[in-house]
Amino acid sequence: MTATNSTIEKMVSTPALEMRSIYKQYPGVRALDDVSLSVGASEVHALLGENGAGKSTLMKILAGAQNKDSGTILMDGATVNVDSPQKAMDLGISIIYQEFNLVPYLTAGENIFLGREPRAAIPGFVDFKKLYSESQTVLNKLGVKIDARTAVHHLSIAQQQMVEIAKATSKKAKVIIMDEPSATLTDHELVALFNLIRQLKSEGVSIVYISHRLEEVFEVCDRATVMRDGKWITTRDVGDLTREEIIKLMVGRELKDAIPKVAAQQGVPALKVSHLSRAGVLHDISFEVKQGEVLGIAGLVGAGRTETVRAIFGADPLDSGTVEVMGKIVHIRSPQDAIKCGIGLVTEDRKQQGLVLGMTVRENTTLSNLDALTSFGFIRRKEEREIAEKYKTDLAIKTPTIEQTTQNLSGGNQQKVVLAKWLYTGSKVLIFDEPTRGIDVGAKSEIYKLMNELAAKGDAIIMISSELPEILGMSDRILVMHEGAIAGELSRAEATQEKIMHLATGGE
Repeated sequence: MTATNSTIEKMVSTPALEMRSIYKQYPGVRALDDVSLSVGASEVHALLGENGAGKSTLMKILAGAQNKDSGTILMDGATVNVDSPQKAMDLGISIIYQEFNLVPYLTAGENIFLGREPRAAIPGFVDFKKLYSESQTVLNKLGVKIDARTAVHHLSIAQQQMVEIAKATSKKAKVIIMDEPSATLTDHELVALFNLIRQLKSEGVSIVYISHRLEEVFEVCDRATVMRDGKWITTRDVGDLTREEIIKLMVGRELKDAIPKVAAQQGVPALKVSHLSRAGVLHDISFEVKQGEVLGIAGLVGAGRTETVRAIFGADPLDSGTVEVMGKIVHIRSPQDAIKCGIGLVTEDRKQQGLVLGMTVRENTTLSNLDALTSFGFIRRKEEREIAEKYKTDLAIKTPTIEQTTQNLSGGNQQKVVLAKWLYTGSKVLIFDEPTRGIDVGAKSEIYKLMNELAAKGDAIIMISSELPEILGMSDRILVMHEGAIAGELSRAEATQEKIMHLATGGE
């Protein structure tokens, strides 16, 4: 069955975009198997599915970043050949990737108009006055306070995301693909994004919206196409679906407990930090986390959550403060010191900081503890393969082989490889920074289950999350941060979304 059947076609006029019977094969796996997609003019169309369902592959083909094996693409009813990103841009197709595609040492304005810079009267020169004026107009339209002359590497992750969105909207695209655009946005920025989407829709722009946050789908999307295992499953009006129906269509089964918290017996403090400070960033941070405990850290973007755990891990310097592991004061000046002390950090940005994407699953799994596998300067490959196979099985990492490069895995499976790396180091204190960012509901449930299992065997877990249901669902205790300081602490029993937000916004 394909999505071109008349039973699912519900377009009044010629679709702005059609993809018919798209096939794509990789070595050992069929990524797309007869997949079709139809997006109407001025429509916001959700593309849903678990990681590995084929959504990103389908969109990369549409954006000209990958070639299809067979199938047809039409724009406004006419067949087109999208064989390069430039051709996609020329056709009015723009994509905002989940992984940022910005040049960090160029300004926001230069990134917005990269490759399309307005020319000055003198040949070979850029009209920077016009570039910054027009890019500032685009940024202002988004409702974000970013100076177009600011270098991107000085911007927060959320601000960089808004620059990506500004870059896409500035191209006057007919079809904009948004891949997890809200993953790093605050509630205020999310409102601005939705307002922008509605404005673009009123101007005749069609949007393909990929998100694992289903509440956003109901908020802003008209129709939804669900994919599973590289195949089209259904296309329905969003108003005819419930959250539970979407999840069942995505995973092929019911998920009765979206956040299956299991309380574990708690032991002695595994990690204790006292009076951590860093000028202008962190202010007198003190807390502890016990064996078997999941300590949640909540707060708005910029509250200092990530900065706190990076300092504990030795990735960022501290001006003052002490760190204790299992009752002993330790001196952590680098990530290597933290690893030796039994601390592991599952970073917020797994692709840039958690993995070497060009390396295999096997190589990434053992990367942080190669000394344990080395004899006379040589790696014991047989033992390394056995270890990688063990974690592949234990963590249910979906990959054809441990020799698969990690860049070819879905987001959820990449996250499991990061976790395998830290488990192999023997870490007893595991820090999860946004552990389920950009992964689907099925993979989220698996990550939660793994966290429960780690806590049950006595590991101490710190979890940072911007998703309040996740913080409330998984945490035994919750710290709330505001402007680089701990604004309050809540027990699992007393914590609510309202209380967390009250503290996160500076309330007492």
